[in-house]
Amino acid sequence: MTDVLIVGGGPVGLFLGALLLQEGAAVRILEKRTGRNAHTRAIGIHPPALAALDRIGAAAPLVARGIRIRRGRAVWAGREIAHMPFAPVSDRFPFVLAVPQPVTEAALEARVLELDPDALLRGAEVTDMHDAGARVTVDATVAGTRLTMSAAIAVGADGANSTVRRLLGLPAAEKRYPEHYLMGDFPDTSQYGEDAALFLEAGGIVESFPLPGGVRRWVVRLSGPPPYPDAHLLAGLVKERTGIAVDPGAYSMLSSFGVRSRLVSRMVEGRTALIGDAAHEISPIGGQGMNLGWLDGELLLPIIMASLRGWPCGTDLRRFDASRRRAAAAAKRQAELNMALGRPLSGGLLRTRNTAIARIAAVPALNALVARRFTMQRPR
Repeated sequence: MTDVLIVGGGPVGLFLGALLLQEGAAVRILEKRTGRNAHTRAIGIHPPALAALDRIGAAAPLVARGIRIRRGRAVWAGREIAHMPFAPVSDRFPFVLAVPQPVTEAALEARVLELDPDALLRGAEVTDMHDAGARVTVDATVAGTRLTMSAAIAVGADGANSTVRRLLGLPAAEKRYPEHYLMGDFPDTSQYGEDAALFLEAGGIVESFPLPGGVRRWVVRLSGPPPYPDAHLLAGLVKERTGIAVDPGAYSMLSSFGVRSRLVSRMVEGRTALIGDAAHEISPIGGQGMNLGWLDGELLLPIIMASLRGWPCGTDLRRFDASRRRAAAAAKRQAELNMALGRPLSGGLLRTRNTAIARIAAVPALNALVARRFTMQRPR
């Protein structure tokens, strides 16, 4: 008999599934995709999330395959005006780990299947849900065949366009932003090695992060949405704003995106909980979304296990809901600040902003505080 049904087999659903399986729960993970996501979008894993992943033995293999970003550098007109070391933010993981999302998903899936080879069901599209009070029933189709399953608890980890959220009828406040970005992965031709670099230029910010295999990701703010992702446009903007040439014919990933945020009205409804992007969609600028979902799962774990043992959990669920929506709201504010700092400026405003960043970074206590906020560490 299944204890927990998790809808969504991406990084967040797989992580929670592994946590529960380690505790002896019977878990079924329903994933609509028939294979893992091949696109490298989310790449940054922050120290608190690495500590959470370590609970299922996934941190070490990911660290072995990723790039440890130990420092961020702010550059203006070809000159470094500030740098931010990440060593003070964590004793265990004094870095932000850059690793492609498919590698992350593969490590999490391997751990789930090691614990239970039958836990993950791919090609399963959820069509209906019913909470009878004691158990939750889920209807799904698998290769055209209808399948009905039930569990003591259900969790929706099925992303920003969550079917579970829709079936529960939970509203989610949405905000759209004027920002548009173009990003791509190219062979690294920069001088920055394993450092992240932020180019604070008049035309808008350019972000640059190392990836394994001698690859570097470039993210450029645009004045409006491009008709389609264009490697030559991206390479031209990188050259214009940073002076660094990248080969437009050598990209391994190319994508453009706008930005929105959403926060569900509540993350718990009856015997079903929402976590990750199903509950809170955050701007990808700052790389907080996937990390936030993992921390949701880590905090939900003891509540689920207590419920399965028959212990009363109403108060704990209310605290979980309130605390995680507060965390999502804080992440939203941080992402909005990150985007605001990257908007186009000229003349005196550009000079004022960049001078302020340099002065803040020159004060060790302020620099450390900003680093802790950027890496999602709780204030001391």
